[in-house]
Amino acid sequence: MPTAKKSAPTSRAKSTLAASVPRFTLTATKPKDLVADALIVNTAPGKGDSVELVAHGFTPTQARRIATEIAHLGGSGTTGEVITLASGSGVKSPILIAVGLGDFRNGFDLEQFRRAMGNGVRALSGAKKVAISGGHSPEHVDATVIACALAAYTFNEYKTKPSPASVGSFVISIPTELNSNMKSALAQAQKVAASIYVARNLINTPPNDLAPADLASAAKTAVSSLPVTVKIWDERALKASGCGAILGVGLGSSRPPRLIRMTYAPKGAKAHLSLIGKGITFDTGGISIKPASKMDEMKADMSGSAAVIAAVSAIAGLGLNLKVTGWVAAAENMPSGTAQRPGDIVTTFDGTTVEVLNTDAEGRLVLADAIGMSVREKPDLMVDIATLTGAQRIALGRRIAGVMSNTESARDQVVAASGMVGEEMWGMPLPTYLRETLKSQTADIANIGDGLAGMLSAGVFLQEFVPDSQPWVHIDVAGPAYNDVAPYGYTPKGGTGAGVRTLVQIARELSAG
Repeated sequence: MPTAKKSAPTSRAKSTLAASVPRFTLTATKPKDLVADALIVNTAPGKGDSVELVAHGFTPTQARRIATEIAHLGGSGTTGEVITLASGSGVKSPILIAVGLGDFRNGFDLEQFRRAMGNGVRALSGAKKVAISGGHSPEHVDATVIACALAAYTFNEYKTKPSPASVGSFVISIPTELNSNMKSALAQAQKVAASIYVARNLINTPPNDLAPADLASAAKTAVSSLPVTVKIWDERALKASGCGAILGVGLGSSRPPRLIRMTYAPKGAKAHLSLIGKGITFDTGGISIKPASKMDEMKADMSGSAAVIAAVSAIAGLGLNLKVTGWVAAAENMPSGTAQRPGDIVTTFDGTTVEVLNTDAEGRLVLADAIGMSVREKPDLMVDIATLTGAQRIALGRRIAGVMSNTESARDQVVAASGMVGEEMWGMPLPTYLRETLKSQTADIANIGDGLAGMLSAGVFLQEFVPDSQPWVHIDVAGPAYNDVAPYGYTPKGGTGAGVRTLVQIARELSAG
């Protein structure tokens, strides 16, 4: 008799949000006395060809033995190097993972440390409980948790065969007395890491399970236990509100667009931060259709919205004292008999008319409506984040985001915040002459320029919808939002959650006054 076919996976847009971050605990127990499947220690170059063990709690004899064995295995302590060896006598965890930090004596780079620790975690095989020889400061605890949690991330929701178990828990040995600052750093880092898991899971969810309505539902689920209110505009409400740009992008899809507003407003909050995310749940390019090669990765064209949803969740979870409004402009850009055409003219929320010369420049259209909505609230700072242009990736590569603004101070503030958390961003200009390339014969503005400086002209287009008096920053994460090459550091292949930590850091700074 014929065998029964496996049923197709049902929609998992909400269930994927439940993927749990590994558990983290702090202890004053010496690393050598911790019972775990593996113990991570750090190394650095020593004198000559020797290796120095950068770890506390080992006897001098143990430290020399371990360092010598690492050197015999070809280790040198260089940045990002990973050497796996048997622990030997006196160490209760059977496996040592020696992670090189490089020569840090002239300055300790936390991002260099994060990436090195990420390499170490990714080298683990089958370890469910991992011990770590940790550092002495809250900043070091934060960096350890972020690096290890993000490196341990997996997305196996659609696998029908059992996958190798990922790390379930980490215990971090601290060489100093456990204090409230250490414990607070651990708890806060876990919340930020959990929010990045939310972003990554949403980005990695296949587009058949993540229509605009699914993204709206996922946004509600992500903050269901937090003091965050969510309002959703469906296609009828969008039409009534005059959001013609979002509606135009969604015309070709049988799954209509949504606009989502997430509001966190604690009592006594003085500052107001508005976050706006591009949420194109799948981008074929529409009638201006993209090449077939790697089109599957266009499920990640909602990475900006994932970052906003995750950031609002983290900010509320951390209880930061500022008002945050998160806007998600969600649509699916598909070709069909009802799709938007090149040459169409749409009217945005603020009444601006836009000639659509290329339907594959749709992200800036949906953002225009969301920006118009946000402007009404007059936030202290408005930040949009989007996988907006291929030109950004060409200019800055896979790892560095481009930052543009109507004020140098706001741009520099965001770039500085990204540096604080180890997310690489680079300040870019918004040349006024590029506005000339966006002129339309039949509308107020065209949605593309002359093909040059594409990242910058997209920013200039968005600036059209921002009053001069409104501080605004645009972050283009087209490169770093989705890693299409081998994993590195704590960055997996697929969705990365780029921008979440920067947005949270901006909120922290604003809440601190």
